[in-house]
Amino acid sequence: MTSDHVERNRAVWGGLAPEFAEAGRRNWAKDEIDWGIWDIPESAVGVLPDVAGKDVVELGCGTAYFSSWLARRGARVTGVDVTPEQLATARELQAEHGLEFPLVEASAEDVPLPDASFDLAVSEYGASIWADPHRWIPEAARLLRPGGELVFLTNGLPLILCWDDADPQAPAGEELVRDYFGLHAVDDASDGTTTFQLPYGEWIRLFREHGLTVEDLVHLQAPEGGDPGRWDFVTLEWARRRPSEEIWRVRKAAA
Repeated sequence: MTSDHVERNRAVWGGLAPEFAEAGRRNWAKDEIDWGIWDIPESAVGVLPDVAGKDVVELGCGTAYFSSWLARRGARVTGVDVTPEQLATARELQAEHGLEFPLVEASAEDVPLPDASFDLAVSEYGASIWADPHRWIPEAARLLRPGGELVFLTNGLPLILCWDDADPQAPAGEELVRDYFGLHAVDDASDGTTTFQLPYGEWIRLFREHGLTVEDLVHLQAPEGGDPGRWDFVTLEWARRRPSEEIWRVRKAAA
């Protein structure tokens, strides 16, 4: 059964698909992999393994620009997303660029793909934000082969603690406005969507419960002169001082 938050998020992202089509087109045209709203290059972050010849699944792929970057580096990629309108854009961009890989319409909380099918699972503002970690982390672990890796970007925990969902149009402030203990689902009153975040200890326990161990946690600092684009939930000044985004890298135990 599909969760209520999945249906709500799917409906909102379906409506936003035309707005994000152009952003997807720009990202497909890029040569270098980058991360998050600040477009921090992978060459500066260094969290991805060599993907050449590897089977990779992107969970919550949207327009599949991240998948396209990995496919150009020799990965055998499969993109998974719950929103048909976003996948339609992804297919259009595949045709434009002459780059084909499977696209699966499904929630990352329930992926219709076999166990132990992938060497790497990735998510960049996809499942890592919009899916319940208590559901999608077990799925990611199931999909990985022994020794495989999961790399995902999510909102920085300090950002979530300083962002007030009672005034979702205002950027994160200087004070803590949300409880750390019990943090899980974060509802956005402006559009009815739900995102997710966990306290650090809960992330680690969840990983361990599903046979995953932490390789790295990278807190991203916005670059000098950075531009968050259309996003208004954080300012450059705030993100220069505190992490508005963070990347986890975890590994499934070897057989």
